Amino acid sequence: MLDILYHDDHLVAINKPSGLLVHRSLIDARAQDFALQLTRDQIGQRVYPVHRLDRPTSGVLLFALSSEIARRLSEQFIDRQVHKQYLALVRGHVQDAGRIDYPLKEEQDKLTDRKADKDKEAQSAVTDYRAIERCELPHAVGRYASARFTLTSLVPHTGRKHQLRRHMKHVFHPIVGDTTHGDGKQNAFVRQQYHCQRLMLHAASLRFSHPISERTIDLQAPLHEDMRGVLTAMGFA
Repeated sequence: MLDILYHDDHLVAINKPSGLLVHRSLIDARAQDFALQLTRDQIGQRVYPVHRLDRPTSGVLLFALSSEIARRLSEQFIDRQVHKQYLALVRGHVQDAGRIDYPLKEEQDKLTDRKADKDKEAQSAVTDYRAIERCELPHAVGRYASARFTLTSLVPHTGRKHQLRRHMKHVFHPIVGDTTHGDGKQNAFVRQQYHCQRLMLHAASLRFSHPISERTIDLQAPLHEDMRGVLTAMGFA
């Protein structure tokens, strides 16, 4: 059973676990479970996606209960009226706060983006970050005498593909568990030390205007045990 964070006559939001695809995809043709179908079966009603989370990312995932509501919500995302906040465990000690303003070229998947324009110019991409808590562990990893990590709040102001993962790599603080943009030695250390295979990125909150009542909806998704367990074992409060 999925953890339902919000449900009314127009919307439903779940706390998606890491590893679950939002819908059927060429990324994994063998996958049997999808957030869209599981949510539909759980509430007994058709649901319509309005945004997406990468498969390895956990957290708030919002669905509409009609195509018209999906259209209205999608417009809020397109117009950047939706506030999204993520929690990420990253390599190294991040400074207190800052903004990453670094354009990104479209990152294309060989299977799902075969028809995409390969010559498309880089698009603007902006992410705010804030260090929440830091830790240093007495374990030598790679060329470092100790292992340093920071639990970080990330707020994207644009919605580019893999934006948070690519931006944190750009500032030399890749997200732990990112096998594409991350630090292989740090990832291996966390897998071996804490038996954790997941990307340490969680969509913690989503704030938007209800498409019918127009009241502000502020959804909060608690951490799943797989991520919370690692943070606790590392000594984060």
